[in-house]
Amino acid sequence: MKHDYDNLNEGTRSRIRSKRRKTNIILNSLIVVVILLIGIVSFNIFFSNDEGAAGQNDVVAEKDAAAPSGNKDDSKDTDKKNDIKDSDEKDDSAAEDTESEEADEESADDEELAEPIVTEGGSDANVKQTIENPEWKPVGTTQSGEHNTVFDQNAVDWQEMILAYSYATGIDKNNMTVWFNGNGGAPNTAVGTISEKGSDQTFRVWIQWVDGQGWKPVKVEELIENDKR
Repeated sequence: MKHDYDNLNEGTRSRIRSKRRKTNIILNSLIVVVILLIGIVSFNIFFSNDEGAAGQNDVVAEKDAAAPSGNKDDSKDTDKKNDIKDSDEKDDSAAEDTESEEADEESADDEELAEPIVTEGGSDANVKQTIENPEWKPVGTTQSGEHNTVFDQNAVDWQEMILAYSYATGIDKNNMTVWFNGNGGAPNTAVGTISEKGSDQTFRVWIQWVDGQGWKPVKVEELIENDKR
């Protein structure tokens, strides 16, 4: 009986040990599986982060690569604008040059028109030559209302006549000797005999009144000798 009991106990212990071994194997297997799962998950997370960082780096790199292109485009636009501006400035300069040339041509034409017409002789035998200029203009006036010719040295009308004589001959009124100033043979006309102080060259100047504008030279006769001395 005792032998049978010992055998029974031995069998029981064997089964317990066997179960423990199986349990340990299962637990160890589970631990290994868990460790593997943890490793796989950690690897996936780490690898995913690396890919995300790499993707961001790629995006940044693409933006950086695109930025110079944008700068180049901006530079091209700026160059185009500068080219257009330079072209406009050249056009403006060319237009100004053309206008200047036209103005010079007009000025030259005016000078040609302003050339006096000189003819030999004149209204009498004492006239050396007669000078006329279609570009002569009235000298202006401070008078208003109906004009009356006044041959008085203190009158405004007289002083404006002297201005007309000076304008026609180029002799300064302050350096002029007036030998005669009288009626020109018709209303609102006058004729003066003048010379530059200290000079024997004498001129007979014919002028005509223009309402609101003053006295205007008509012709200048250079005299052979001063017939009013």
